Amino acid sequence: MASEEALDAVRESAQSINDVTTYARVGTVAVITLDSPPVNALGGAVRQGLMDAFAKAEADPEAHAVVLACAGRTFIAGADIREFDAPDPDAPDLLDVLARIDACPKPTVAAIHGTALGGGLETALCCHYRVATPSAKVGLPEVALGLLPGAGGTQRLPRIVGAQTALEMMVLGKPVAASRAHENGLIDAIIEGDLLKGAIAFAENAVHSGAPPVPVREWSEGLSLPHDAELFARFRADNSRAFKGYQAPENIVRAVEAAVTLPFEAGMRREAELFQELFASRQSAALRYLFFAERQTARVPDLPADTPRRPIAQVGVIGAGTMGSGIAMNFLSAGIPVTLVEQEEAALERSVATIRRNYEISLKKGKLTQAKLDACMERLHPSLDMADLGEADLVIEAVFEKMALKQEIFARLDGIARPGAILATNTSFLDVNAIAAATSRPGDVIGLHFFSPANVMRLLEVVRGSATRPDVVATAMSLARTIAKIPVLSGVCDGFIANRMMTPRMDAAQALILEGPLPWEVDKAMVDYGFAMGPFAMLDLVGLDVIGWDPATSTSSTVTQVLCETGRWGQKRQAGFYDYDETRRPSPSPVTEALVREFQSRAETPPRRFSDEEIVERLLLPVVNEGARILEEGIALRASDIDVALVMGYGWPPATGGPMFWADTVGLGNVIGGLEAIGEAPAPLLRRLAEADATLHTWPEAA
Repeated sequence: MASEEALDAVRESAQSINDVTTYARVGTVAVITLDSPPVNALGGAVRQGLMDAFAKAEADPEAHAVVLACAGRTFIAGADIREFDAPDPDAPDLLDVLARIDACPKPTVAAIHGTALGGGLETALCCHYRVATPSAKVGLPEVALGLLPGAGGTQRLPRIVGAQTALEMMVLGKPVAASRAHENGLIDAIIEGDLLKGAIAFAENAVHSGAPPVPVREWSEGLSLPHDAELFARFRADNSRAFKGYQAPENIVRAVEAAVTLPFEAGMRREAELFQELFASRQSAALRYLFFAERQTARVPDLPADTPRRPIAQVGVIGAGTMGSGIAMNFLSAGIPVTLVEQEEAALERSVATIRRNYEISLKKGKLTQAKLDACMERLHPSLDMADLGEADLVIEAVFEKMALKQEIFARLDGIARPGAILATNTSFLDVNAIAAATSRPGDVIGLHFFSPANVMRLLEVVRGSATRPDVVATAMSLARTIAKIPVLSGVCDGFIANRMMTPRMDAAQALILEGPLPWEVDKAMVDYGFAMGPFAMLDLVGLDVIGWDPATSTSSTVTQVLCETGRWGQKRQAGFYDYDETRRPSPSPVTEALVREFQSRAETPPRRFSDEEIVERLLLPVVNEGARILEEGIALRASDIDVALVMGYGWPPATGGPMFWADTVGLGNVIGGLEAIGEAPAPLLRRLAEADATLHTWPEAA
């Protein structure tokens, strides 16, 4: 932020352009300031303010240079995505605004703090110079919305940093630090200390140099770097994972190819064509939908905004296994001390070693410093005594998924935890109400279902019991954000939202291989749809012996049972549905194929070939149906919460929008017909919405 001296000078001469824009002059430098909380997004008012303020600066005979700055915590953080589908008809188009800035004959300087992302960086690229604080970050992350930078970013950025760096920034979509941006010429100067004062001084120096300012559109530095056809082919090959299943990365590459082969205006026209192609696509619609859906999950209609939150300064975790260790890391990384309790010394030591090793991996990757690692480990307090949890504000139980064990722990915890402490269970399937009943304070009990690995996966299902107090729910939803999780509120049922939703997919996969497809054919259809792995590869990864198989009661009545009985438990045995080599690379198993064919021969209906589309619908339509039932039962607040839960928790392909959004792209009438064709009764909600010509993914608004 600017010094008091500089701010005073700005205030003394500041004139209001509109509600979010002011114009001031400090000596011979015009200072245009945007103040549109929370992130100075390029909404209609900001665009109008920029247009009018730059016109004023250009006409001001006393202004020899212009600084564009922002109040608040950040520079322009991007476009106002809400206007993508409903633009402000009374405000100027962003391209017209940027053309006005680009054409300014006086030296222009963008003063960047916080982040300059998407349209924010494209705005800065229309200035002659860019200066930034050391902590600032810049980037063009539109790929995350299935789009490309559509306001000249694909054409201007390569002219500064070259095609290779421009592709990395736009296709991978990750913001870069100001220091790196300075190294590649995107940032002209890093301002230590007061940003506004430094930006004004930079602008004055630009004027005194006497050199005419050159707009980025006329730059050639970046275009002189290597950018032949081989570069683009190599980039596609090296980053094939970013391209798989997505249209935007390829369009970005084509736009950059245009930047280095066409004149600027022709490149801009090509960018516009490629942008419009993406904007009209289902993929971008799905990704934009998820963007808003993710931000909606924390809103609980029956919890007023002023619902009090309980302070969480100390956390306890019971169970030092893989899940408990991961849960502890979330809080340690957020600066919250954790007491980790286990029964056996050896298990506790393994957990501490695992936590340290995980942090050391992050250290080697440059994701944290040694000081941060040491601080996190200092916050960890391992213990063999549950009594040490007496001062914790939140205690999370993460032991084996067995009701009797969990109830026993909560009964003990009831006598240990201080009054007002929140008692949480990490159960994946069990009845939170039954666990809460083991205590004398069921109102303080809640489910916090982390997904494995808990220190990585972003989804946190917050399970509200029938007696859970409102302030406990509000605290849990807020706390999720503190530990960098996306909270989705769920009611109590078997499996809650994500696990309950995906159980029908596994059941359908097991049934389908009896009708003709082999496990790897089913998996291929799911991977081609967009999942990282198919259901049978997933079973092998988890372990067939840990998904409900009991050798004492096994009857050889299913393919999975026979595999388990013969010791084919998955990757850990180098044999499950697949065979695995020493690097755990899978290959179709002749043993499994023979077993599946044997089961198929016993079926009443002769096996047949299934198309990939048939396989996808057979496995995923039951998931949609279960989601509709979850909505009808009030387990989930909204359909978009379900989509977020499945994308974040189970890797449902984001480009499809999640199961509820995907169902609408298929057509609810087709969903109903497909369910009836496989003998499954469609949920009443599906029928009601189809009859009303309404959509599922907007429920309950569409109800």
